Amino acid sequence: MARMARLTTTAAAIALALSLGGVFAGDASAAEKKYGPGVTDTEIKIGNTSAYSGPASAYGTIGKTIDAYFKKINDEGGINGRKINFISYDDGYSPPKTVEQTRKLVESDEALLVFQGLGTPPNSAIHKYMNAKKVPQLFVATGATKWGDPEKFPWTMGWQPNYQSEGRIYAAYLLKNKPDAKIGILFQNDDYGKDYVKGLKDGLGDKAKSMIVAEYSYETSDPTIDSQVVNLKSSGADVFYNITTPKFAAQAIKKAGEIGWKPLQILNNVSNSPGAVLKPAGLEHAQGLLTAFYHKDPTDPQWKDDAAWKEWSAFMDKYYPDGDKSSTFTVFGYLAAQTMVHVLQQAGDDLTRENVMKQAASIKDLKLGMMLPGILLNTGPKDFFPIEQMQLARFKDSQWELFGEVISGEVGS
Repeated sequence: MARMARLTTTAAAIALALSLGGVFAGDASAAEKKYGPGVTDTEIKIGNTSAYSGPASAYGTIGKTIDAYFKKINDEGGINGRKINFISYDDGYSPPKTVEQTRKLVESDEALLVFQGLGTPPNSAIHKYMNAKKVPQLFVATGATKWGDPEKFPWTMGWQPNYQSEGRIYAAYLLKNKPDAKIGILFQNDDYGKDYVKGLKDGLGDKAKSMIVAEYSYETSDPTIDSQVVNLKSSGADVFYNITTPKFAAQAIKKAGEIGWKPLQILNNVSNSPGAVLKPAGLEHAQGLLTAFYHKDPTDPQWKDDAAWKEWSAFMDKYYPDGDKSSTFTVFGYLAAQTMVHVLQQAGDDLTRENVMKQAASIKDLKLGMMLPGILLNTGPKDFFPIEQMQLARFKDSQWELFGEVISGEVGS
């Protein structure tokens, strides 16, 4: 009887051990690391193309800031122990070059993802390719509305407020404060420029036809936009809606000043950098300009005692000492890099392309210190626009001055 009891106890113990072994095996399997291309226990390859040369080279500092921030992260131990290998190529803002360099990143370098590729035309050239290859095209450095279409392009996501939203914000301001405005528009002849125009017209509604008196476009290959600015003055416009990249923005602001044209100037956010645009244009020509911000202007003295500004400034001093601390582009790159780091940290040990996209589409109330107070990043499976709020600012003396409330220009379906 005693022997039977011992046998029964032994059998039960063996069964329990086998059962627990199965549980432990399952736990080990669940915790197993999953890697996509470009990922090892020690490395994460991230690809990028930027305009370090060419007509949009003023934006090159964004890529340099990102590289510097990733070096900071690596010095602090990396992402869950893995160092970021940031591979950034110069595409000169030339779509054919972007295609060539992106293919190299995906097919030769085997990067896990492509991050912060610069510009609407360059990103448009690789849009279908990235989605066909199922490679994340994350947080592109352009606000074209097309980057927020998860149904048709589930592998591409924007980052900054989209251009149509920004255009709607300017329209709301004009309808309230200058309802009889005569608007002259200068825009880059591509999706970037056309999105801004559409946003303004949508925001103005039925009044768009009567308020807009002239529209002139330019190509990125044009040497100057002087003739367009002269024609806009001749149209009788008293509002200048300036939709240009930095080189042409500086030219347009300077030319308007030189010919004595003094309209209310609305300058798109992507070119509102005091260091990269307004100083070259001549600060005397920039007085009274209107724009919209979503992150802190590093030249605004109200942030000098701000903890986040001090942290950004210390980062610049240590990791990018040659960078222009008066340029909003360095703040842009810093914030975009922080967003990418957040997504990779959330991905944990599941660093597959699929999970990285899942995490990018699962950002909830992300607060970054150099964003304006009240602006949080949010995404969802059907919301690929992380930032959808802005605040208006007016240029006075040597800096932008924020005014009004943080407002949304969210684009409806």
